[in-house]
Amino acid sequence: MTCPLLIRCHYSDVALNEIDSLSRYIQRYTVIENNRTVIKRSILSFFQKPSPTTQGLVSGDATSGGGGLRSTVKEEDVNGDDSVRSVERNVSKSVDEVRGTDTPPEKVPRRVLPSSFKTAESAGGGASSLFSNIMHKFVKVDDRECSAERSREHVVPLHDDSSVCTRADNVFPQCHSNNGQPQERDHAFSVSGTVGLRSVEDEGVDNDVLGPETPGMRPSVPRLKRVLEDGMAIKENKVTALDSNKRLKMLQDPVCGDKKEVNEGTKFEWLEPSRIRDANRRRPDDPLYDRKTLYIPPDVFKKMSASQKQYWGVKSEYMDVVLFFKVGKFYELYELDAEVGHKELDWKMTLSGVGKCRQVGISESGIDDAVQKLLARGYKVGRIEQLETSDQAKARGSNSIIPRKLVQVLTPSTASEGNIGPDAVHLLAIKEVKTELEKCSNVYGFAFVDCAALRFWVGSISDDASCAALGALLMQVSPKEVVYESKRLSREAQKALRKYTLTGSTAVQLSPLPQVMGDTDACGVRKVIESNGYFRGSSESWNSAVDALAECDIALSALGELINHLSRLKLEDVLKNGDIYPYQVYRGCLRIDGQTMVNLEIFNNSCDGGPSGTLYKYLDNCVSPTGKRLLRNWICHPLKDVGSINKRLDVVEEFTANSEIMQITGQYLHKLPDLERLLGRIKSSVQSSASVLPALLGKKMLKQRVKAFGQIVKGFRSGIDLLLALQKESNMMKLLCKLCKLPIIVGKSGLELFLSQFEAAIDSDFPNYQNQDVTGENAETLTILIELFIERASEWSEVIHTISCLDVLRSFAIAASLSAGSMARPVVFPESKNTIQNQETNGPILKIQGLWHPFAVAADGQLPVPNDLLLGEAKSSSVHPRSLLLTGPNMGGKSTLLRATCLAVIFAQLGCYVPCETCELSLVDTIFTRLGASDRIMTGESTFLVECTETASVLQNATQDSLVILDELGRGTSTFDGYAIAYSVFRHLVERVQCRMLFATHYHPLTKEFSSHPRVTLKHMACAFRSRSSGQEPRRCDQDLVFLYRLADGACPESYGLQVALMAGIPNQVVETASVAAQAMKRSIGENFKSSELRSEFSSLHEEWLKTLVGISQVIHSDKAVFEEEDVYDTLFCLWHELRSSCSVAQVKAIT
Repeated sequence: MTCPLLIRCHYSDVALNEIDSLSRYIQRYTVIENNRTVIKRSILSFFQKPSPTTQGLVSGDATSGGGGLRSTVKEEDVNGDDSVRSVERNVSKSVDEVRGTDTPPEKVPRRVLPSSFKTAESAGGGASSLFSNIMHKFVKVDDRECSAERSREHVVPLHDDSSVCTRADNVFPQCHSNNGQPQERDHAFSVSGTVGLRSVEDEGVDNDVLGPETPGMRPSVPRLKRVLEDGMAIKENKVTALDSNKRLKMLQDPVCGDKKEVNEGTKFEWLEPSRIRDANRRRPDDPLYDRKTLYIPPDVFKKMSASQKQYWGVKSEYMDVVLFFKVGKFYELYELDAEVGHKELDWKMTLSGVGKCRQVGISESGIDDAVQKLLARGYKVGRIEQLETSDQAKARGSNSIIPRKLVQVLTPSTASEGNIGPDAVHLLAIKEVKTELEKCSNVYGFAFVDCAALRFWVGSISDDASCAALGALLMQVSPKEVVYESKRLSREAQKALRKYTLTGSTAVQLSPLPQVMGDTDACGVRKVIESNGYFRGSSESWNSAVDALAECDIALSALGELINHLSRLKLEDVLKNGDIYPYQVYRGCLRIDGQTMVNLEIFNNSCDGGPSGTLYKYLDNCVSPTGKRLLRNWICHPLKDVGSINKRLDVVEEFTANSEIMQITGQYLHKLPDLERLLGRIKSSVQSSASVLPALLGKKMLKQRVKAFGQIVKGFRSGIDLLLALQKESNMMKLLCKLCKLPIIVGKSGLELFLSQFEAAIDSDFPNYQNQDVTGENAETLTILIELFIERASEWSEVIHTISCLDVLRSFAIAASLSAGSMARPVVFPESKNTIQNQETNGPILKIQGLWHPFAVAADGQLPVPNDLLLGEAKSSSVHPRSLLLTGPNMGGKSTLLRATCLAVIFAQLGCYVPCETCELSLVDTIFTRLGASDRIMTGESTFLVECTETASVLQNATQDSLVILDELGRGTSTFDGYAIAYSVFRHLVERVQCRMLFATHYHPLTKEFSSHPRVTLKHMACAFRSRSSGQEPRRCDQDLVFLYRLADGACPESYGLQVALMAGIPNQVVETASVAAQAMKRSIGENFKSSELRSEFSSLHEEWLKTLVGISQVIHSDKAVFEEEDVYDTLFCLWHELRSSCSVAQVKAIT
């Protein structure tokens, strides 16, 4: 053999030793036609900066689909296509634990060099080289020689069964890329022999033992791939020295290598997109396809080694979860999960592990960061842990395998640790049932959980086709994930899910369940809860929480779906120790449906879905995380009780008047951790499953538990000190006790003395609780302390709620104190008491002076123009219309006024100061809004359909105590249809519902129609024109429109759309043409509205009164019909009022 001798003349002893070690690769992977050429090309491939990844390939011992390529060939030849096999369902296998005989020992490095290789030092006795210093790392794995019979100097082409590398076109006639399109495979080899891939029969010993490093973390092109490509190029005899140098440089480019490597599809045919099936052998195009499961052919699964069965047994039931498989000191991802690791974490994918599958990996020291990154990107992440070490497995027998188990599945909706932020993280389950009620066609049962706080809520709602109540639920809960039955949720409900989950800035996971998982009737759910001991740690009985609901059966079914989902995620501790409460979407509060929350931008703005420019952002001056979550809950449920509102206002007023108390409270609040979540974490640790976890993971959890317990004890100390400090301010504590239920703080049975005992225990037993290792004795002490602490969990929850209320009310006081405009304490009256005899004088009222929009401040800090608003009775002796018909120019500020009015009502019923000078209002039961014009392409709704849907909800549910805001109703269709709809809706709300209403429109004939209506007042947003040049009277097109943003009496003559068009940049020539066309249209079409001009002196209501009087005269002597005395009196009174008004107008005209 001449090539090695030539190389020895040019390279050092170190290079000589490396070349000798390469001979093994030459024998295994090179197709040889010419020995000299092959050795030369292999040497070129060897000297291209190989990474440690390819020198010490780390193997995952659980990733082969059928024991290597040889088993795939056998299976394909015998059984044919996988899709037509007549095989029973997957063989029974345990998901949690599989025991076998082939798990490799830990920390045993792979043998790279042959056992007969000798270093220069051992051979010649000379000085040691750099290469010889690291020879101790490459130790012998076992006593078998992989290629002892073959000579390194004599390599011949092999054409029989003992071949090292043969072309196997019959193995993969075609392969599929990531997009599922077939493409021709150029390099498809079948590797066999004792040196290559392990055969199916070799299940006793695992030769692919992990090395000390993770190949997934090293950027490199696999050496196997480089040598194979070189061999194919040499076989064609087209390689020159110049071409080889160019190829060497190209191969050294890691980008090219990575791309080729990642683009290779899976080698397992049952994972290919064209052949993948779920556990029931359904294809992805099947409506019942379950993307959470995977079908593995039974004969393939039988041939897998035990460790492979451990991985694929779990993966086949958790296809929607990224599974980390623990091997020694590393966590590895395989095949489809390896693609996720490569894409999201930028880990380099290699061909390694049993069967040379695709894999990435990381050491156990970096697993927590990797999991958090994947959770932040919306993935579900599971961990298959080793339940014992290799030494423990060896003690059970030489052929024993390390048992593994899926111990943890984390999702974005169930995260309880890490950087999850102060907002509540909710997982919601929904169930729907059709009903035959008059107004409510659907009933929804729901259940949701906050795993971090260890709290469950269950409830039910009745809704109509608009899904307004369902939208309110979704906006209130703001879930991270929604679980629902894929085939039993109506089309309207699924539209609502998509609509309200797209409003925020973060994506929400929608998880449809197959029908088999949804069969959870109420009776069965009760049995499951009782038999498994769920909610045994709840402060209240779960039966009382569920039985108090109107539709408890449908609510229990939704709770069953949630329980099934959490059980699959291995969250038994949450189910057993969680508190459960009933939840009412509109529980005695001001009703704000989901669309109104979107229109008013309560939590998310309409620009980018973020929090800036929203009501929540304006009021959020809270310090503690619990306070921020309570503030959101309060905003979703404004009060509808005058006494409770005034109690909150009293505390806010006390904070505002005494800035020292506000400052002291803030200092204590800054010291508080998230007590609510810490309490939930401590409760979940009682009788938890930590004892059955692996030793390393169990120690880590105990360490975290010590830290959490120390933090909660120190945190409650700061909270108790805050309450004790407020006791010195007798007035503040008196007001606070009226608002919240406080436990006993001082005394022998008080929490202050009780807490001091735990502080002493922490200081003595866990002085370094932030980072303290826990021994067996300390673990027992910790368990006792936690059990004693949890005995008074309900009292600790009351303390947390009181502190959170203080934080929110202090936030209200800060908003009032630091406001750029005037803020006033509202005067709130009870809901109107309707009586037929005296209906008008006891009606609802909304009187605001100096109203301004709280977060519509200009960029230069200039405040919005304040306006006065009066709806309803002004004084006890006078009556004022409840409906306001608003006109004005485009961009004149109409929508801003409408939104400011709604926000003022919400501020007042929250118990917060209102952005105005004075505010008086009677309680509002519901706020309805129809603002703006927008379609919903994602839900298949046009602009006009959106308008009509929102308007229908108003007409069906509005009452006399409601506040209705309608903006430009009818503009989504033709002019005449839109006008007709606007007219009929406005008239119905004015005459039938008689609610407080602001109706903004550009249909100016409406102002003529209702100008003399006694229940309607006309207002407009003022504007003026400014001339661009002096001298003669300028034309309208030569004037600039100036918006005054001031609410003025009367109707606006027109909307000045042409002037706004000029401001928007439309060319002058186009606008002048539009002006000529507008004048012509007014002359032609205006004749049709001449009759409406007469309406200014005779409204539509007069027609109804005259018809009533005619009816009275016709039946006054008839016994067939009898009119109630009150109706006749009311009609005559209204007619008298109109006649007197008409006479007053006529006298004024006569005088002028």
